[in-house]
Amino acid sequence: MQHPPEVLDLAMLSLENITHPTLAIVCKMRFRKITTSLLLLFISTPLGLTSEIAQAQVVVPTETPPSPTTPVAPANTTSFCPAQLTSAIDAVVNRTQFTRARWGILIQPLGSNQTLYNRDSKKFFTPASVTKVLTTAAALQALGSSYRFRTTVYGNAENMRVVGGGDPSLTNAQLQALAKQLKQRGIQSIKTLNADEGLIQGDIVHPTWQWEDIYSDYGAPISSFMVNENTFGIKLSPQAVGRNVAIAWNDANEARLWQVINQSTTVANNQPNTINITRELSGRVLRIQGNLAANADPMNVALPVVDPGFYFLRRFRTALAGEKISLDKTALVTGGKNESQLASVQSPPLSELIATVNLDSNNLYAESLLRALGTRQARKPQQTTADAGLELLKTTLTQLGVDATSYIINDGSGLSRRNLISPEALVQTLRGIARSPGNSVYRASLPVGGKTGTLKFRFRNTPAEGIVQAKTGTMTGVVSLAGYVNPPNYEPIVFSVIVNQTSLPASTVRQAIDEVVIMLAQLRRC
Repeated sequence: MQHPPEVLDLAMLSLENITHPTLAIVCKMRFRKITTSLLLLFISTPLGLTSEIAQAQVVVPTETPPSPTTPVAPANTTSFCPAQLTSAIDAVVNRTQFTRARWGILIQPLGSNQTLYNRDSKKFFTPASVTKVLTTAAALQALGSSYRFRTTVYGNAENMRVVGGGDPSLTNAQLQALAKQLKQRGIQSIKTLNADEGLIQGDIVHPTWQWEDIYSDYGAPISSFMVNENTFGIKLSPQAVGRNVAIAWNDANEARLWQVINQSTTVANNQPNTINITRELSGRVLRIQGNLAANADPMNVALPVVDPGFYFLRRFRTALAGEKISLDKTALVTGGKNESQLASVQSPPLSELIATVNLDSNNLYAESLLRALGTRQARKPQQTTADAGLELLKTTLTQLGVDATSYIINDGSGLSRRNLISPEALVQTLRGIARSPGNSVYRASLPVGGKTGTLKFRFRNTPAEGIVQAKTGTMTGVVSLAGYVNPPNYEPIVFSVIVNQTSLPASTVRQAIDEVVIMLAQLRRC
């Protein structure tokens, strides 16, 4: 998940949530199958202005992100004995460049309680997206791999009610499927359509998230209704030199809601692209400034919606119109009677959803799973669904053998900087889920070194390629990695590494962590 991580690591940052402590952030970049370019979105408050104005700066990265440099083992080292591990890892951690950094490490064989290496493993660290290790393990254990979110339509043509199930995978396609089902029932017009958003109670963004997170697509709001991951998009394309950059909306309904001040300019071929998008913290004003080269690829920019329930209604109205079903009035409601069911759609099974969480470090999916846990138990008065989910998460992890005092978390994604997790808690979670019936599903959800997800560009052409399965984490000042290694000449290993309080580029810290993991891949019995 992650968030403003460091601008230098484009390939990795695009897949993780990231937060920056200053007034400038880098927004989560995504690899989008339908686009030819990546997006880097900044939100900042210029000096001299009030904090009521937030700015989003879009920087055009290279079309193909560079692969991070991956460390290799020393030329004269082809394997390690367990007895050599402590001195070898200490040599990495104790480098002068890490003098001010704080490391937490725990390495154990998966099949025993023997400790191969330990550095401050019981102490708390800011975890970033490795928080998702706890969230997905608890969700899989408590909900089961076949669990699905459900969005259901009840009532009749006079008074119809759609119950939001908190499905993070809901898209225009599913709304079209609902509309088709209604059409098949002979419905041609709807007088009143109510969107019931009562399932998930509480803030749509976590109160401990930093302000820059909630104005970036990686911090999109979480609610009973989430369509297209609660984001909308615009495409910026160059025109003739001297003209404004062209703006195309992926949703005409959203275009009508925003005031756009276009002060951008198309400049000559191969000139630097300096597009900035300014968005007010309150209100609906987008200001586009800067330059885009005439031969630049179009830029696809994703922005979070500000009204999830009404956004759902707007998108569903469009889907209904596609089936020639007219719709008069709409409203948001909380609760109601489930009368006759007219239509429904389901999410993919949890086994696929947690893969999206862990492979792509998807924040919205992680937060949705936490709230799904919260819907499984009665909430206390004034308790939010997310907080109820955290209670069940803790109960479930305790059943897996995780010390309840070894972590304190406030959200499911790792965006909150109030999260505190020890390396010990991560290792205990990974060991616990490995003993559960869901082990194979969980392992399949983790990125594989040099192959998939947020580890696709790491560990390539090293002994660790293909045998490391681990969850990444990145925030400014935080780099983490936790998972499994399957050395060919040693038993399986579970590990957790968290580095805090570092001002070094994430790539530098990541390379050092990778050196440690490569050592684990080369372990042999001695």
